[in-house]
Amino acid sequence: MSPFRASPGFTDEWRHFDLDVSDGVATVTLNRPDKLNALTFDVYADLRDLLAELPHRGDARVVVITGQGRGFCSGGDVEEIIGELQKMAAAELLEFTRMTGAVVKALRECPLPVIAAVNGVAAGAGSVIALASDFRLLAESASFAFLFTKVGLAGADMGSAYLLPRLIGLGRATELLILGDKIDAARADHIGLATKVVPDGSLAQEAGALAQRLADGPALAYSTTKVLLTRELDMDLGSSIELEAMTQALLMKSDDHAEFYAAWSAGRRPQWTGR
Repeated sequence: MSPFRASPGFTDEWRHFDLDVSDGVATVTLNRPDKLNALTFDVYADLRDLLAELPHRGDARVVVITGQGRGFCSGGDVEEIIGELQKMAAAELLEFTRMTGAVVKALRECPLPVIAAVNGVAAGAGSVIALASDFRLLAESASFAFLFTKVGLAGADMGSAYLLPRLIGLGRATELLILGDKIDAARADHIGLATKVVPDGSLAQEAGALAQRLADGPALAYSTTKVLLTRELDMDLGSSIELEAMTQALLMKSDDHAEFYAAWSAGRRPQWTGR
C-alpha cells in the first residue's frame, strides 16, 4: 500500500460493477447484462474513482475491464442517462460531460496497464473505454461503434477525437467518428483497433494470460513505459529523448534492473519485484 495517502481508507465495496483482485490482477466486470452493460451516472463515477485508487492499493499491477453476458458495454443507458440529461441545465450537463471524460483521463493516467477484454458490442462510451485501454483483446463476435453522431451529438466525445487518430490514423478515425457505423472484430483488427482477436470461448483465458504475464513481469518498467507513451504524444523529439534519458537513468538503479543482471550472471530467470 502506498504511504502517500490522505485520511480516508480504500473503498471496501464497489456497488456498480464487480471487482476482483487476485495475483496482482484487478478485474473489473460491468454487471448489467440485461442492458448490455449500459453505463449509468453511478458507473461512470465509480470507474473514475476506482482507477484513481487502484495504483495506491498495493495489490494490483494490471487492470482487466470486461462485461458480463453478451456485451462489453453498449454506452450510456438511454433511459437512466439520456432521458435525465434532457432535464438538466447547462452547468449540470457540463459537470456530466467532464465526469465521463475523467474516466478516459483516469484510464490513460493510471500507471497500471489496462486490458479491455471486449466480449461483445462496445458502443458509444463503451467503445471509448476500450479505446483508452492499453490492450484491446476482442472476441470474434465483438464489435465497435462510435455512435455519438447517431444520437445527434458530436462524434468527438470523451477524448475519442484525440485518441483514435493516433491509434488508427486520421482518415479511418474520421470515418468511424463521423459515420458512427458498426465495425466487426475482423475490421477492427485490420485497421489496428484490436490488439488481438480470439475465439469467443478463449477470450477470458487469453485476457487472463496476458494480465498474469504483465502482473508477473517487471511492473515498474511496464508502468513507466505506459506513462511515457501517454506524455510523449504531444512532445517534440528532443523533449521526448531527454525525458526518456532521465527515466532510463532512474530505472538503471531499480531493483528489477539489478535482478536482471544477477539472474543473467547466474544463468537463471529473473524474479521480478516491480521495484
